[in-house]
Amino acid sequence: MTNSVIITAGGIGKRMGSTVPKQFLLVHNKPVLMHTLEAFYAYDNEFEIILTLPQEWVNHWNELCETHGFAIAHRVVTGGEERYHSVKNAINHATGELIAIHDGVRPMVSQETIQRVFESAQIHHAAIPVIPVSQSIRQVTLEGNKSLDRNEYFIVQTPQVFTRKILIESYNQPYDPLFTDDASVVEQRGYAIHVVEGNEENVKITTLKDLKLAEHFLG
Repeated sequence: MTNSVIITAGGIGKRMGSTVPKQFLLVHNKPVLMHTLEAFYAYDNEFEIILTLPQEWVNHWNELCETHGFAIAHRVVTGGEERYHSVKNAINHATGELIAIHDGVRPMVSQETIQRVFESAQIHHAAIPVIPVSQSIRQVTLEGNKSLDRNEYFIVQTPQVFTRKILIESYNQPYDPLFTDDASVVEQRGYAIHVVEGNEENVKITTLKDLKLAEHFLG
């Protein structure tokens, strides 16, 4: 069975301080986004890969693919106003029974993480990778602040994998600003989310520090 992977790359990278969106910045002479697609292709070269991009950057991406001789098969669909709308548009083009959604600027996802989350989704229908919180955390409110048990909290990563039926049903809900990722959309529809172990290096590149980390791990 062929599974689908939706890779979202709609950001413009304001925090990176670059005129070029972060997904197109070079790491070892190759755009970050290409490293991300290669990670999934390396795991399963039959993945149906769908890439969401802002309309104004589609031609730039096509030029990059030609320049770098990038030949991994994928379909480009234009993004929407919010990540929610981009994913909803991409789902309409996905044919797999399991559909993963992954941030385009997470090129350091491990093969083990991909395997764990797909295997879990096959059983539980909705699965996401997480890693433990390693630092002390506090909750701050108008009334003050208090220490929290960090063992009860986890950092969420992607890819997040769901059955096609669940995703379509969940994304038929109206957009809500509280939707921070795909799991929150699915959870709002009433489905339980199963968590698996992610990998520490699977960070979302948003700063120059993250970019240097990617240079190290992808070297």
